[in-house]
Amino acid sequence: MGQSQQTGSCEEIDVKALQDMYKKFVLECPSGVLFLHEFKRFFGVHPTGEASDYAENMFRAFDKNGDNTIDFLEFVAALNLVFRGDLEHKLRWSFKVYDKDGNGYVDRNELRSIIDSIYQIKKYSKKDKSESHLTVDEVVERILDAVDFDRDGHITLEEFVKGAQQDPWVLNMLRLDMNPAGWVLENRRKSAHF
Repeated sequence: MGQSQQTGSCEEIDVKALQDMYKKFVLECPSGVLFLHEFKRFFGVHPTGEASDYAENMFRAFDKNGDNTIDFLEFVAALNLVFRGDLEHKLRWSFKVYDKDGNGYVDRNELRSIIDSIYQIKKYSKKDKSESHLTVDEVVERILDAVDFDRDGHITLEEFVKGAQQDPWVLNMLRLDMNPAGWVLENRRKSAHF
């Protein structure tokens, strides 16, 4: 075996980088798994701060097998998606963040909860200066109008992906979710300054 491994998307994963990530992961998580409180600490998120709910939903989306921990393979798979995945794969991952109870659809309350978390993060990071100032409820209604094609009050995975791909405003509203790595890096930098 050489220094790189082919993936399904024909991109190479650098074995040395993977080894370095594993060393850092084990240093932070000697047990070999990351629990929610460690995940928040690892990414510099205060347990009850503005980004706490969002971090919990990211954690749940990373936890592929549902055992309330993230092992190294789950961690690498999520990072690979974030850095190398195409738009549809990233939207599918984002859907998991929004579908808090894992029932296969996003209802109004789940959508509102995540949009509220995103608003809190944007307010905290002061990145929301140029956008129109819609309320959380106005954003929720506008997203539901744009993507709930059968008007049943629930957004399926297919509606979520198709709606975001067809409506630039909806995709823009999901932008924070589309780049969790950027959000994580930004929060790590902020926590290093405290």
